[in-house]
Amino acid sequence: MRGEPEKIVYLVHCVDAEGPLHVDLAAKFQRLAEVFGVEITPSHENLARLSRGEIDLGGKELAVRQALSSHLATFMDSWPRLEQMLDRATSPQFRQALPDSFGQGYVYNWFVLDHVGYLDNPRRRTLGYLSIFDFYREFLSRPGQERDGFHWHYHFMSTYRQAHRCATSLLNSPHIWEGLARRIIDRRWFPSCCRSAFQTERPDSHWFLEQYIPFDFTNTAVEDPGELEAQADLAGGRFGDWRLAPKDWSVYQPSHDNYQRPGHCRRWIARALNLLNRFACLDQAEVDKAFARAASGQPTLMGVAGHDFRDLAVEVEHLRDLLRHAMAKFPTVKFKYCEAIEAMRAVIPATEVDQPPLRLALGLERDADGRPTILRVETRQGQVFGPQPFLALKTRSQTYLHDNLDFSTDGRSWRYVFDTETVLPGDLAAVGVGAADAQGNTAVEVINLER
Repeated sequence: MRGEPEKIVYLVHCVDAEGPLHVDLAAKFQRLAEVFGVEITPSHENLARLSRGEIDLGGKELAVRQALSSHLATFMDSWPRLEQMLDRATSPQFRQALPDSFGQGYVYNWFVLDHVGYLDNPRRRTLGYLSIFDFYREFLSRPGQERDGFHWHYHFMSTYRQAHRCATSLLNSPHIWEGLARRIIDRRWFPSCCRSAFQTERPDSHWFLEQYIPFDFTNTAVEDPGELEAQADLAGGRFGDWRLAPKDWSVYQPSHDNYQRPGHCRRWIARALNLLNRFACLDQAEVDKAFARAASGQPTLMGVAGHDFRDLAVEVEHLRDLLRHAMAKFPTVKFKYCEAIEAMRAVIPATEVDQPPLRLALGLERDADGRPTILRVETRQGQVFGPQPFLALKTRSQTYLHDNLDFSTDGRSWRYVFDTETVLPGDLAAVGVGAADAQGNTAVEVINLER
């Protein structure tokens, strides 16, 4: 006779890995003006008075104090400083300070982006394709980091190409497509988990993710959406709009026409609330809600989110305090620090994960002079998530492109023709495909013609 299933909260810590961020005094006051409508002369004295709530702001004093807390106002503004913080927050001693119910130490999931294509960079962000990617890939190859996840984050291109601004249009952000193409061809890597820019999705990004990415950790639905209306950049669904999404720590498949509504699309969306941030923050009530859900017999994924340019150790210590209180209230519930794919597999229906891992194969047909004419892509094992793999092309002039594959009639293979309508056979330097399956496994295949 089988025993009662374990009651488990699967904890996924999502870190938007964006590299160092420099924010000077003037920028802090500019942000207060944009978010709260607070126009005050920049000075260290005024900053201190605002952080103590000593200036009359017509009822906005508490919100501004929270935004100016020492944690939110302190940034890792250089790579040496950021790496020192990472060394502390990922050390064996820190990871094991509060083991999970299975005796394991803390796990992070690093969602890595590229900052590219900007004309203005006042916050001194690290620019260049694969720059931040390569740092974290090397960092995670060090001893002690083996259980961490390595995933995908992206920012939409701002209208005036300013690195400290954000937007909402994926169609106006060609660097996203090129960035994935470069990760396939140059690093043999493709994601199965993502987080969207500023927790924001729109129809174009929603449908893009539906084609390629099975797991999405962007939902920041809150019990009281009124907290967002007090901040100009969040009011009215401007950014981070999840007002209609589930708030009960369930994962869901979205509706075709509204990513916030449960429906019949392919990908799974998980909820991840912010740690010590100015909105959509994880608190004791939310942690208790997750433990209560698990206590009722429902496998529960509790996502938390932060950035690498803030002190992760401070945020994790805060989370541990919340966990300790929840553990005392719900002694029958276990919790587990998880890599994101592992957690998703634990909470989605078993039918979604009972499949062999994806395998792809590439083949090139060539003309009499050895130039490529047709690329053939075949599924050797498993099934591609979405309608087709992501095609990446590199020309001999070092341009990286994405294009669609042609469908076959068997539903398991595709092709691409090289000619004057696409890429000239003599101009092709490399071609690759990347794809995930519904279980989060990924496959990448590349043919390099320059060798």
